[in-house]
Amino acid sequence: MKNAFLASECPPVPADDAAFHVIPAPMELSVSYGQGTRLGPSAILAASQQLEACDAEGRLTPARIHTQRAVSSRSRDPEVWIAAVEKRVAQTLACRSVPVLLGGEHTVSLGAARAFHAARDLVGFIQFDAHADLRGTYEGSPLSHACVMRRIHELGFPCLQIATRAVSPEEQEYRKAHRSSISFYDARVIADDGMSRHFIPRGFPKRVYITFDLDGLDPAVLPATGTPVPGGLFWYDAIRILRRIAATRDIVGLDVVELAPNRASPHADFTAALLTQTLMGFAAASPTR
Repeated sequence: MKNAFLASECPPVPADDAAFHVIPAPMELSVSYGQGTRLGPSAILAASQQLEACDAEGRLTPARIHTQRAVSSRSRDPEVWIAAVEKRVAQTLACRSVPVLLGGEHTVSLGAARAFHAARDLVGFIQFDAHADLRGTYEGSPLSHACVMRRIHELGFPCLQIATRAVSPEEQEYRKAHRSSISFYDARVIADDGMSRHFIPRGFPKRVYITFDLDGLDPAVLPATGTPVPGGLFWYDAIRILRRIAATRDIVGLDVVELAPNRASPHADFTAALLTQTLMGFAAASPTR
């Protein structure tokens, strides 16, 4: 398959023999500032051809990768896109594979959450993001990218937010009202060394889904995203946190979203691809896998 993820190093395998299913989902309906997230998945796939066989941790990437055809729809109804993503993730789970969803806007994560919910798999969602994405509605839509984590939390999934630094009063109130099931380490707390080594809340599920909005990284690392916010994570900050997550949790699904490719910042595509590869390595190294 042309432009299958990391095909230059790992020949693609059939769906039912894969450890990972890479699912491109170029949804772009509700972005509210910079445009171009629909081009993110193809840019990540193209950049992955330039990766080495070993990821950022020096681990050999698992060879059993299947890249699905891109999710597509001409509809402007977000429910159509979300349902299509849910179906693809459900197919992946039926193969006992790890879904690796490439966005597109962050709303695609709701499709993955619905698939896990339908499978009665109560995973914990760990979110890397500049924004809390806990709004009830945004610009008239409850399915905006700014609402995705609220919709996921409403399905019953506990959430841990990391590197958030653009949070509305409404979202602050929602956090307070649900402090038993929403934990967070805002970026300023991390910058002040306020993130303990044992930062995952007691009782948080052992099986986790990592949703990584690329604006969780500092714009100096990755500027090509729709809403870059200063004060984010630097590369090894993010890798260190992910390493600690993988040491005690099974990563059973993940997504990398909100890349808006920019010719002036071609390194961003490569950074997103390397992050995806490294997340897959952490998932493969999870305690029970």
